[in-house]
Amino acid sequence: MRDEEKDQRVRPGWPRLALGALSGVLAGFASLAVAELVAAAVRPQSSPVVAVGEASIDATPAAVKDWAISRFGTDDKLVLQLGILVVLAVLALVLGALAVRFQRVGAAGVVLFGAVGAAAAVSRPDSSSLTDALPSVVGAVAGALLLYKLVGRLAAVRRSSASTSDSATGEAGDGLPASEGWDRRGFVLATASAAAASAAVGAVGRSLNASRGRDAMASRQRVVLPSPVSPAQPVPKRAMLRVPGVSSFVTPNSHFYRVDTALVVPKVDATAWRLRIHGKGVLRPGVYSFDDLLRRELIERDITLTCVSNEVGGPYAGNARWIGVRLADLLAECGVKPPSQGGAADQLVSRSVDGMTIGSPVEDVMDGRDAMLALGMNGEPLPFDHGFPVRMVVPGLYGFVSACKWIEDIELTTFDSYDPYWVKRGWARRAPVKTASRIDTPKPFARPKAGTVMVAGVAWAQHRGVDKVEIRVDDGPWLEADLAAEDTRDTWRQWSLAWPATKGGHTLTVRATDRTGAVQTDKRTRTIPDGASGWHSVVVTVD
Repeated sequence: MRDEEKDQRVRPGWPRLALGALSGVLAGFASLAVAELVAAAVRPQSSPVVAVGEASIDATPAAVKDWAISRFGTDDKLVLQLGILVVLAVLALVLGALAVRFQRVGAAGVVLFGAVGAAAAVSRPDSSSLTDALPSVVGAVAGALLLYKLVGRLAAVRRSSASTSDSATGEAGDGLPASEGWDRRGFVLATASAAAASAAVGAVGRSLNASRGRDAMASRQRVVLPSPVSPAQPVPKRAMLRVPGVSSFVTPNSHFYRVDTALVVPKVDATAWRLRIHGKGVLRPGVYSFDDLLRRELIERDITLTCVSNEVGGPYAGNARWIGVRLADLLAECGVKPPSQGGAADQLVSRSVDGMTIGSPVEDVMDGRDAMLALGMNGEPLPFDHGFPVRMVVPGLYGFVSACKWIEDIELTTFDSYDPYWVKRGWARRAPVKTASRIDTPKPFARPKAGTVMVAGVAWAQHRGVDKVEIRVDDGPWLEADLAAEDTRDTWRQWSLAWPATKGGHTLTVRATDRTGAVQTDKRTRTIPDGASGWHSVVVTVD
């Protein structure tokens, strides 16, 4: 009987703990929903999930960040946000169960996590006001009060004589002793009401956040790109191979790679946007509006961009036709000179509206290459994902040292006096694009039929140009591939080889030679600190 009585005392706690955990999840949901609503009044980037997510990105070691990009691709941000929500859900479950026995402690835990979100929000580089803490604070208070209220409904109370029909069995039928009960109806009504109210508040918050970008979207729709004074030359017809499976010469905007740290894509109103140029060696600091840039002489160029996070054979390279203002001309008007002409600054630090800083060599930007502040991409205003209203494009440099999106500030300084975002995290100060080549077809582990198999892909060596591409089958001799016509030395080149495939397993390897005569190295290196290197190869089985 003693063991039976012990079991009778233990069992009643678990139903309440489970319902307490449910209360914690509802409180967490309410907290995030309220925070989303408040963020709509402050700014979307102050949302706790966004603030904590971006702070997590900043704190993540470069190797882990590199792994996430290679593993999840452009979905890395979605995976991060889902991971944060899963962690918050687990913590909410724990706090809810804890609150059943320690009501105030559980509620205080919710407040503590709100403080973490608030701290993350005000510490972001694009934060300019303590109001960024409001969404996390208000959301945490709302969640804590709701959790306190819900677990209060679970507190044991004296059951009335009218509700003790199960007293003969010694239990109330819900896992609690017959002498005690809980406000079941009140708890169900409270949880249902909380869930419905939280969903409604969250929906309103998301709608208001979306409406904040409407002015930006309207400003983009009104943009009419003028004809460039210096248009791009027509792409030679022979630059585009008709080989199934090879990357298209021009990458559509919707398929162009996106790698950045922004969990929320900035929606910038072009009519309110301004660019400031200042700093060391700037004799005439300037501030420019979007219309100021549109009225200038525009250039149009085909330029291939590559992300430094691109693994050997990876997808983070794309070719587009850009239109914009020649950056060297704009800097010269401000009195800037490159170091080779006695200029005081050797680093150009560009800043994005979200606080990102990217450092570029002044000499490279002003050496005559088509470095520009781009306003358009493939015949239309820049998409928001790719930097509307204005971004930097510098041929021959990896994006992390050149391609600042959503740019709003250019400061001239020196490499010795300032380390931008990626340099602080172990990446190189200077990073010219390495010569690279990729096999697009056949795909890895493909099973082509014996006979003539077209092997094709792309190769790039921006601002140097590709001179030759070679293919090796297994350990055989290098075979020179047929190169498509070159558009410019700043774009990639397609290539192909008709391979007389024989049955069995084979390894196909590609390498390129740039216009300087340098052959792509076979030495495998990681992407950090200045880009991956090595030969791309695929294994196929010929049937």
